[in-house]
Amino acid sequence: MTKPFEYSSSFINSLDLGRPPNIKKIFPNSKALIVSGKYIDHAMLLKGSCMTIAANGRNSFVIRGALAAAQRANAAIIIEIARSEGGTGAYCSVNLWNIARQTDAFMNELGITIPVAIHADHFGIKKPEDIEPAKEEIVSLFDAGITSIAIDASHMPDDQNLLANLELHKYIPDWAGLETEVGEIKGKLGLSTDEEALFLIQGLNAHDIFPNWIALNNGTTHGIEASDKGINVELTAQIHKALKKYNISGAQHGTSGNNSQRLRDIASKTRTTKANVATALQMISWGFKVNDYGNAILENGEFIKQNGKGVSQSLWKEMQAFAKKNGLKGGDFKKLNLPFESKSLVQPKKIRDRMAKDVEDFVFTLLTDIFNTTDTATIVIEEILKHRSHDPGKKAHNIEDKNEWTVEKIVEKALNITSDKGPDGDFDD
Repeated sequence: MTKPFEYSSSFINSLDLGRPPNIKKIFPNSKALIVSGKYIDHAMLLKGSCMTIAANGRNSFVIRGALAAAQRANAAIIIEIARSEGGTGAYCSVNLWNIARQTDAFMNELGITIPVAIHADHFGIKKPEDIEPAKEEIVSLFDAGITSIAIDASHMPDDQNLLANLELHKYIPDWAGLETEVGEIKGKLGLSTDEEALFLIQGLNAHDIFPNWIALNNGTTHGIEASDKGINVELTAQIHKALKKYNISGAQHGTSGNNSQRLRDIASKTRTTKANVATALQMISWGFKVNDYGNAILENGEFIKQNGKGVSQSLWKEMQAFAKKNGLKGGDFKKLNLPFESKSLVQPKKIRDRMAKDVEDFVFTLLTDIFNTTDTATIVIEEILKHRSHDPGKKAHNIEDKNEWTVEKIVEKALNITSDKGPDGDFDD
């Protein structure tokens, strides 16, 4: 008979005080400490020179592995799924409406006692017509257990990006973590500028909106990198310095594909507290060979499936055949997640366990050796008990004059911004 997990009194108190209203409603008897993204960001800033993983749970093995790693490291983390990955047009079985339920179930099963935020990443708004239907969808996400969201209207011009953020903020709970974005993630093309970032954050500040994170186009890309060239640490530090008085943290997108030292630098030399990792975790769970920075190693343009790791050899052959039939290569292998999740779950337990374990070991190294996230779980619990609330409060205070940021003046100000948005195209993850 399995021995019941033993929970400390401080942990039990933090469950009562720290879980947001939607989480308490959905999971009234849960022992999973699912919290607002605000607390995760808050803890990273209190520790200093550190960031945590926002693990894109493209499959259940990634979620299980990331949670186990965080427990070992005593690190507060974020489990997330992007709208492109898990929205209404999902290519993953894990989606925006079941990710909280899966995470809560795994946390209870595994006895996970570290704090976790559930983040809806890249909630993309690509044109003004997307705003109205997004309102109802955002409400549904929080009904389903989301505790943090990224409103990504960076596909649009600067004024429309800001106006979309202002309009949609009304549908986000005050206690929730909030991310905003300026500049699509396009590698070295269309790099973000101080001017663009200031415009967005100043306009939000004028309307008493204080995001936890801003995502930039700082030189990296989503998906598979051809080399370890990526994050521009100096540019990131420069923009964060320009935003200093608005007390906003950075969210690093496209973390997979950047070497360990560059990631240590982004944690220690910038104000970044959140690092999205998606492609690397997916590849590791399937058993593909990757290098130090999470890039899948290719041989004659093909992925290398390692013996004794990831999915079974028979399932791998089936995945290869499906990919070939549907013309999937490179980064498009992400579209194997949906058709092969159930097939992965019916494999022998030994194989399922190793899929999650390899993710766990990779994430543990990120958290302890690279991101400097160790023991941030304790900080979150201490802060929950200090504030005696699921909401640590506002991150910043109003500086800008609302009268200077009316719709008309926002449009007028945007005309004076000089920027290069880079090429058009589909840059969703």
